[in-house]
Amino acid sequence: MKKLFISLAILAAATQLSAQKYEGLALTPQMGWNSWNKFADKIDENLIRETADALVNTGLRDAGYIYLNIDDCWHGQRDSLGFIQADDSRFPSGIAALAEYCHNRGLKLGIYSDAGWQTCGGRPGSYGHEYQDAIQYARWGVDYLKYDWCNTENITGPGAYRLISEALKAAGRPILLSMCEWGNTKGYEYGAPLAHSWRTTGDIWANFDGILDKGTWHANGVMQNVDINEKLRKYAGPDHWNDPDMLEVGNGMSVSEDRAHFSLWCMMAAPLILGNDLNNMTRDTYKIITNREAIAVDQDSLGIQGMRIEQKDSIEVWLKPLMNDEWAICLLNRGLMPKTVDLDWERWNTVDEEVSKREISFSDTVYDLKDIWSDDPKKVCGNTKSKKLKSVTIDGHDVKMYRLTPQADKKRK
Repeated sequence: MKKLFISLAILAAATQLSAQKYEGLALTPQMGWNSWNKFADKIDENLIRETADALVNTGLRDAGYIYLNIDDCWHGQRDSLGFIQADDSRFPSGIAALAEYCHNRGLKLGIYSDAGWQTCGGRPGSYGHEYQDAIQYARWGVDYLKYDWCNTENITGPGAYRLISEALKAAGRPILLSMCEWGNTKGYEYGAPLAHSWRTTGDIWANFDGILDKGTWHANGVMQNVDINEKLRKYAGPDHWNDPDMLEVGNGMSVSEDRAHFSLWCMMAAPLILGNDLNNMTRDTYKIITNREAIAVDQDSLGIQGMRIEQKDSIEVWLKPLMNDEWAICLLNRGLMPKTVDLDWERWNTVDEEVSKREISFSDTVYDLKDIWSDDPKKVCGNTKSKKLKSVTIDGHDVKMYRLTPQADKKRK
């Protein structure tokens, strides 16, 4: 009887191939934590429970980080019917128990699989078992799936991700799908109907500007992934986000580099998926990842990825349209030495023809500024006509970031 029930469930799922993703699960970029950047394959259920408690006790959950995502190497083997099981030496209580633990704390549980026959860490992939895996995740109460791209010889990206998207939809539980094909199959071109985000880049590592050679593959620094992701802004929007990979804040870079890294992810409307040890983080790390004004830029409901409008020497100027005719501006110093930047606002008059069709005219409108990384980021620190804001000095590998609000009654003469 059990085999008959499972066969019927899979058959019923297969009849719904016209369905695609559950909509509305990521109207703003998803926020959470993932085990890989800090812990790699060294994971178990104690770590997941401790991290769930940390997300709650530190206030990170209330700041928006609601997904707790278990990455590669949670897998055991498949049972006699082909259903994937957790590694019982690492997760003896099972994934369903962890999902319940998270749900009881106002969190959502994420899990990991791979479109190929084997995951990047050598565990069973989902190839040939897509509907079974989707059913299993739904049974367990999983809320998020990161779906990787190792060991995918002779598999196409559009086919593989359409299949898992439809399998998740057919399984009957809303599960956010995060495609992780590293931009290799141009997932940004076909992913919007299938997934809620897609990786646009190769893997990141905790380095601000440099490539780590791994022999058969390489990892990118923060700036390498920024440069790749910036070109793809037209593909991003509510419920379908460009993903330049998980955050490395708190994993060994300097405070200024962490701040710049976090700021750029917020300007690019990227998913904010933490990757540090939440039970052993510095006060500086905590202040960066809980800066509510920076997070508000990322989570702005207009859902527009920011644009790089100027590159001059080591300085870049980024603008991001926000709701209510507001904007965010980020001044980045890619160099190592401090730079003083003249705030020549009218030089940055811009029309975003490609995505938002919005115009910012410092010639016509005065904007109040709030310094997002100041001790009081909600306080107006000046405006675009103010003499005291004619220049700023930016340390190496650091940013200045402001929220701009138009003064409706103070048009320029």
